[in-house]
Amino acid sequence: MSGELPVQGQEPVPVPDTSFVPQLDARQRAMLSEMGVRVWAPRPAGASGTAPEAPASAPAVPPPVASAVRASPAPVGRAAPARETPAPAAPVRPAAGKPATVALQPRPAGIGSMDWPALQAAVAGCEACGLCHSRKNTVFGSGDIHAGLMIVGEAPGENEDLQGQPFVGAAGQLLDNMLRAVGRSRTGGGAQGAYIANVLKCRPPANRNPLPEEVAQCEPYLARQVALVQPRIIIAMGRFAVQSLLQTQEPIGKLRGQVHRYQGVPVIVTYHPAYLLRTPTDKAKAWADLCLAMDTAAEQG
Repeated sequence: MSGELPVQGQEPVPVPDTSFVPQLDARQRAMLSEMGVRVWAPRPAGASGTAPEAPASAPAVPPPVASAVRASPAPVGRAAPARETPAPAAPVRPAAGKPATVALQPRPAGIGSMDWPALQAAVAGCEACGLCHSRKNTVFGSGDIHAGLMIVGEAPGENEDLQGQPFVGAAGQLLDNMLRAVGRSRTGGGAQGAYIANVLKCRPPANRNPLPEEVAQCEPYLARQVALVQPRIIIAMGRFAVQSLLQTQEPIGKLRGQVHRYQGVPVIVTYHPAYLLRTPTDKAKAWADLCLAMDTAAEQG
């Protein structure tokens, strides 16, 4: 077939050479030429001449990835971002509600042979545990030093720390009423008196429970007080008083109603007055414990 398309009454119109587009036949190429559409396709391999230009709408071929990754300098006038430095680790602190271990110091020597003035002076100047740094006053004891009845409590509270006396405030008033009911008082003497002391001589901060180390440091002072008073009966009030005197972890409920011993002296276990203020239904049990103590003291002669 000729490369021209004859038109009747006119000279033959030359048809562009589109033979390199094999998928179009001669009729299709002639129609595209009449419409002014130039058909482009790559020339077959080995064809001579310059390679045709890519149409403007053809997407640019990206460069190889390896050549595209280059270090970009920091913009002029702007400092390069600083490398982030990890924050230092926070210091480890004790858990909420768990006090740190106290720093122990030597106790005064010869506590077991001290008289009352020497013992009281030793307690006043004691720095055997960390409680000496937070106390306002030491709480040595009060009452008749020759009384047949000795009351041992746990640790001073806020009022005791301020006044330097054991069992003051609401708990102290309840204890005074209990003693008065059996014919005793902290101001009485002999058979009508009572001597009152605590296991700890300093108040723990915020009235927290005493630490075992603190109790151990104070126990020799209490032991010497008992030896000097020589009571006929001891009433241990509260868990820590019971643990210190009897060296047991048994709960008070299991130890009540029995006669125990400390340095050969009978010991009756009962609840602390502060506990009775929170749990008044147990006051009847405390009254029964008090009656048992009086009966046991009477049996001692």
